[in-house]
Amino acid sequence: MAQTPQAASVPDRAAAAPARVAVIGAGAIGGYVAALARWAGLDVTLCVRSPLRDLAVESGGEVRAAAVRIVTDPARVTPVDWVLLTTKAQDTASAEGWLRRLCGPETVVAVLQNGIDQEERVVPLVPRGTAVLPTVVYISAERIAPGRVRHHVASELHVPEGPLADRFAALLAGTGLRVHPVPDFTTAVWRKLFTNLAANPLTALLQQRIGVFADPEMAALSRDLLREAAAVARAEGADIGEADIARTLELYAHAPPDGGSSMLYDRLAGRPLEHEYLTGAVVRAAERHGIETPLNRMLLVLLRAVDRDLRAGRQE
Repeated sequence: MAQTPQAASVPDRAAAAPARVAVIGAGAIGGYVAALARWAGLDVTLCVRSPLRDLAVESGGEVRAAAVRIVTDPARVTPVDWVLLTTKAQDTASAEGWLRRLCGPETVVAVLQNGIDQEERVVPLVPRGTAVLPTVVYISAERIAPGRVRHHVASELHVPEGPLADRFAALLAGTGLRVHPVPDFTTAVWRKLFTNLAANPLTALLQQRIGVFADPEMAALSRDLLREAAAVARAEGADIGEADIARTLELYAHAPPDGGSSMLYDRLAGRPLEHEYLTGAVVRAAERHGIETPLNRMLLVLLRAVDRDLRAGRQE
């Protein structure tokens, strides 16, 4: 896949003040993105619920610290140029206090979350007129401890093509995060959802890592899950077919066997799951179109049961 060309209008950061970026959420994606942005010279504030001593990222066997500003109180922040919202989809509403304080007239909010309907989730939480950029995230990373992130593979962000995409690519030029503007974002967001639809639920339910998909029966189950979802995606206007199913299964087959999924990491850490924004999104869209999805519906029932148990455990 070709990289986005460097825009001729990218400002010289040595001659101009660095862009002010706030990253909401210090999970795997938030920590990784915040670190890369800081190492590239951007002015980065990491917005978190619980205090962190510092931030460090492990990648390629090397551990490197990132000197970001860490803030736990929305009252201590002011509007910035860019907000990168990296919380889990189920935690979006909890970021409203941060979003209201960080967004000014020129602020752009980039939503780096799984699932579809990102813009619809965020628009009610920001000041009227705030620009919101939905983003498909291709980053395999794992939060191994508070303020500690392990990057496994990939550093790509896909966004709807247009002026905001060009500005986002310019912002992140030199960070190592590759921004790809795409003309058909509906298809792009469903293709990313595909990468999660079998891997996330099955690894979380089984509490096993990606190597489980080497089992031919698991691969066959994944194929059937994805075929159900493909019919729903097409009804939603996405150009999804057998080639996408084959591509996803190939991705599973060649992923590092000790890698995991965000939903697996959440279950292992005792955190609530994001099933409603992955499997749940497919089942709800299927209902709108009168499409039967028995396998995905079964997974959703099981995931809801696991999630109830996790939430009950957090309240004890």
